[in-house]
Amino acid sequence: MSDPAPDNKRDMPVVHLLPNLLTITAICAGLTAIRFGFQGDFETAVRLVLLAMVLDGLDGRLARLMNCQSPFGAELDSLADFLNFGVAPGLILYFWALQDFSAGWLAVLGYTICCVLRLARFNVTSKSDAGETESNFFEGVPSPAGALLAMLPMYVSFLFSDMPSASPLFVTIYLLVIGYLMISRVPTFSFKNVSVSPGYAKFLMLGFVLLLSALLIYLWATLTLMSIIYIVSLALAFRTARKSN
Repeated sequence: MSDPAPDNKRDMPVVHLLPNLLTITAICAGLTAIRFGFQGDFETAVRLVLLAMVLDGLDGRLARLMNCQSPFGAELDSLADFLNFGVAPGLILYFWALQDFSAGWLAVLGYTICCVLRLARFNVTSKSDAGETESNFFEGVPSPAGALLAMLPMYVSFLFSDMPSASPLFVTIYLLVIGYLMISRVPTFSFKNVSVSPGYAKFLMLGFVLLLSALLIYLWATLTLMSIIYIVSLALAFRTARKSN
């Protein structure tokens, strides 16, 4: 009589669920951001999208650190990115400046569709032998950076509250431009393969502490500056990529 077939189902350590729990928390942050945007509390809405960005940066790294990556976690992360960086910023901008502008909703649709196309392209190429993750450059603006840039008019408005609000036409055109950058072939820097000499590590940590402090104390000014620096980096990445080819 043969032995019974072995049971391939093994118990999973609860700690291995932490990356997925972070992703679900990010989804909750994105959904709640939409709620606050609908209620007109735009500063809280933007902060929640930023929280979703932080959680998005942590969940994948935690999964790799714990060696518990899974196809389920990757798909969940991609769906969370679409909600947090495609749907939420678009709706918040719509509630903020575009409700009374007939073309505003078209811009929101365009931006959101560009985000999902960007994520779909990234998922396909990251599974191939020549995926984006093996290069020093991404193709197009990643969805978290796209969301950060899309909300730049809001940062400026919060920073200079006495200034007139951005015109709906400007926000519409700007949002469509950011959407296009996400699906474009424009090279953007990827910092996944960047290394630093041990002698400079302390300066990197000091810079991180200063950046975190600036975000806590001067949030809107820091986000505005970060967005401008990223826009400038697009030109630098394009020039560097051309020289390396």
